[in-house]
Amino acid sequence: MTRQMSGAKMIVQALIDQGVDTVFGYPGGAVLPIYDEIHQQNAIRHILVRHEQGAVHAAEGYARSTGKPGVVIVTSGPGATNAVTGLTDALMDSIPIIVLTGQVPTFMIGSDAFQEADTVGITRPCTKHNWLVKETDALSGVLHEAFHVATQGRPGPVLVDIPKDVQFATGTYNAPKPSVSHYQPKVKGDMEEITELVAAMEKAKKPVFYTGGGVINSGPAASQLLRELVKATGFPITSTLMGLGCYPASGENWLGMLGMHGLYQANMAMHDCDLLINIGARFDDRITGRIDAFSPKSTKAHIDIDPSSINKVIKTDIPIVGDVGHVLEDILKVWKSRGRKTNAEALSKWWAQIEEWKAIDCLKFKQTGKTIKPQHALVRLEELTRKHDRYICTEVGQHQMWAAQYLGFEDPNRWMTSGGLGTMGYGFPASIGVQMAHPDALVINVAGEASWLMNMQEMGTAVQYRLPVKQFILNNERLGMVRQWQELLHGERYSQSWSEALPDFVKLAEAFGAKGILCSDPADLDDAIMEMITHDGPVIFDCLVEKHENCFPMIPSGKAHNEMLLGEAQTQGVIDSKGSVLV
Repeated sequence: MTRQMSGAKMIVQALIDQGVDTVFGYPGGAVLPIYDEIHQQNAIRHILVRHEQGAVHAAEGYARSTGKPGVVIVTSGPGATNAVTGLTDALMDSIPIIVLTGQVPTFMIGSDAFQEADTVGITRPCTKHNWLVKETDALSGVLHEAFHVATQGRPGPVLVDIPKDVQFATGTYNAPKPSVSHYQPKVKGDMEEITELVAAMEKAKKPVFYTGGGVINSGPAASQLLRELVKATGFPITSTLMGLGCYPASGENWLGMLGMHGLYQANMAMHDCDLLINIGARFDDRITGRIDAFSPKSTKAHIDIDPSSINKVIKTDIPIVGDVGHVLEDILKVWKSRGRKTNAEALSKWWAQIEEWKAIDCLKFKQTGKTIKPQHALVRLEELTRKHDRYICTEVGQHQMWAAQYLGFEDPNRWMTSGGLGTMGYGFPASIGVQMAHPDALVINVAGEASWLMNMQEMGTAVQYRLPVKQFILNNERLGMVRQWQELLHGERYSQSWSEALPDFVKLAEAFGAKGILCSDPADLDDAIMEMITHDGPVIFDCLVEKHENCFPMIPSGKAHNEMLLGEAQTQGVIDSKGSVLV
């Protein structure tokens, strides 16, 4: 079906036809025709953020928690450049985002016009694909293609740059058509490679499933298939930061997160295994540590829909290109057809070894005195919120790692964090996007005071739209992770790792028209958390915690998985002067 309409109306119509119900944005001169059309319709909600970076992070939170693409509208020039951090974040973490940017009129491009920037050039390295649309008749086709590219294959951000005269002009609108794109990623894995993997699974003495965000991106069915495979084989399973929730934290085969601040048993299992099955992860450096010492004795299988990720970092013995859901389905079929075999005797010994590693209890800590330990704050948050319909976002730093360690996720799409780029300021706007998508859910952003301040202006957004997002700030008055590295790796030279001018967060909340809660005593913590949970509006919770607490376990830079730093509580008296030991 074709219709004649203005470019601006095409944009709104394309969003409606693509099933979009929410967009995040900030108006400016180059997108005023689009905003005029938004004003004249009721099918799409527009959320006015306070900064374009916040818009993209909010769209990421929306996308990650729903499985649907997030949509952003920003103006030309600084509107587009302010979105670059969010675009890069989404690219690193494979989040489907469509960013629509205004541009100066076509006849002014290249003249250094007011608020002109080479948006396509600037964003080419940080998008999956981008377009500059110079003809109104081409606009609807590009918009539909943008949604296809963002959501198919390995998801990611795309950008469409639309000059203002293209928005004003009239052209032909074409409704979306199925399967017309040249971009058709391979979703079915090679059956010979799948059969080879199953044969390796049958013989493996020390197998481990290493899962990542690709399982979640594949959809709910992939997580269910993964759980079925783990239960059927009895193999242990671990996950990256981005994969938390694809297998339940309460599951009996769960080893916890692995990597730089992963659990002792997960890292040791990765180091000692003889069959490593990577499902939807990309062997990033936070996981691998020292490349030449990474899982040195294992046969390595890698399942990924992105062929460029295979053999990019770690040499793979069994490469399988395909969608995780399709490949897991075929693995189960082949494994069952061959008799559901595993090396049961060896697997029993492997689990006995894993139980010895678990006995180290690498997350043990001691809550003593009148100062709240950050670990204790998260243990209490977990206990008091886990039965709720709960979504967790984080900022970036120590609090992020503690949240990953101490909060349990039973389902996919419940954990929103910045993994690959490590973007401070991500969590607050992401929580806004999550709350928009799930208005009746309990949405909590676990934050550090330094990260939270980077996008604190979005408190205005939360209050304006009456979004009851809870900002749970672990306030150590330090750049915690920077300070930790300076202590352990830079001779305790604390260069610029704290601020001497922090706000009163309770007064800040009240200034925005929200609720502020301050807690500094462990005895008051439970009541304060319950007050936060039950309040029906946005809350800033200022939790004053131990200033110089370190996040353990930790694999130091340049070390292997079996060379972890453990904290004092885990080493049971065998510690050095820093309160840690190299295992």
